[in-house]
Amino acid sequence: MGRVGPPPGAADGLARRLGQLLTGSGERRVRLRTLTVIRWIAIIGQAFTIALVHFSLEFRLPLGPLFAAVGLSALINLVLSAGFSATTRLTERSAALLLGYDILQLAFLLGLTGGLQNPFSILLIVPVTLSATTLSLRTTVVLCLAVIAAATALGLFPSDLPWYQGSFHLPPLYLGAVWLALVLGTALVAGYAWRIADEARRLSDALAATQMALAREQQLSALGGLAAAAAHELGSPLATIAVTARELARSVPPDSPLAEDIAELVGESQRCRGILRSLSQQRASEEHAPFTRVPLSTLIETVADSCRRRPGIGLDIRLERVSASAGEPQLVPTPELRHALVNLIDNALQFAARRVQITIVLGAERVELRIEDDGPGFSAEVLELLGEPYLSTRHEAGGLGLGVFIAQTLLARTGATLQFGNRAAGARVTITWSRAMLEGRAPEI
Repeated sequence: MGRVGPPPGAADGLARRLGQLLTGSGERRVRLRTLTVIRWIAIIGQAFTIALVHFSLEFRLPLGPLFAAVGLSALINLVLSAGFSATTRLTERSAALLLGYDILQLAFLLGLTGGLQNPFSILLIVPVTLSATTLSLRTTVVLCLAVIAAATALGLFPSDLPWYQGSFHLPPLYLGAVWLALVLGTALVAGYAWRIADEARRLSDALAATQMALAREQQLSALGGLAAAAAHELGSPLATIAVTARELARSVPPDSPLAEDIAELVGESQRCRGILRSLSQQRASEEHAPFTRVPLSTLIETVADSCRRRPGIGLDIRLERVSASAGEPQLVPTPELRHALVNLIDNALQFAARRVQITIVLGAERVELRIEDDGPGFSAEVLELLGEPYLSTRHEAGGLGLGVFIAQTLLARTGATLQFGNRAAGARVTITWSRAMLEGRAPEI
């Protein structure tokens, strides 16, 4: 069990399709309205600051070039707002070009008003931060390099900072420190923001995959009821066919060339009636499923029978009582519970060498389920990260590493906690429920 990747089964295939849907183009699209609103805030702020410094503080600024740069940004925003709807999503390339222009425009404004001596030079970090939270790492790195290049140019070719007595100059050493702080701040803020945003995106995608897996399990349950309903509707015409076939069998002489065909028709009609009868019984059980409770051991046996077995791998189920008075809990076999248990048992069977042991431990207050195998066990670097989405050590399997995450998420809905560990030889997954929560949990209808 030296792994966390789930077996290439239905749940992981579903998650893989979700991953292809979410990342197939390799681009993250940004809403145009989001960028235009942020840019309007920046444009208004720039115009207000220029007017305040020039007219209120009476620092002499080159108003023509400054307001021309601000006006160009406003014109671009107006064109974008008029030419596209508010729901338009920009491609990553288009969003990167707009943010790159914002860096150049701000660098131009700073170049006319003191360069790195201007306290507003810290705003160069803003476009990079926006990119880190919405765009890919590659685009963010390119914009980081653009900010560093702009800061370097402003540091190498400083302009005068307008002041009361003409202009103001900071020592070169101080300007170097400002440049270094800006570069480090850009890299650190961008890296941190991208990491947090990426983890949030991955978690959101993984939760979506979990919901899709659960929906699929529920659809399969509903499909059984639909098949049984169809069987009920087909019962009457099939009964007519069976009666007609028997009448033909009685009326045709035994030596007739049609006798063999009619006998086969009678046999097949009886076989179809048996199949439809079993489906009708399944329909009745499906109708009462939300109100049916089964012992935990029975549920585990049913789930284990549905798992993929490998030749030569044994699976044993054992019941232990910590307290003599501890009875076996009665559970509603909900789709999320079945799906989670199938995931974990399949995982154990995949990596076991010869045997998988499932132990149900019944205590007075807690119920514990241990799934143990004799495989290689969890690797040390993976063990502490188990349960995180997209964690897999088996990239060649083609999965997204969502099996354990899906199982843990679904089991959490039943009030269970999971613990992962290694034995002397093999791995152990321990699922623990509070007896009161497990037995008192109402079925979800």
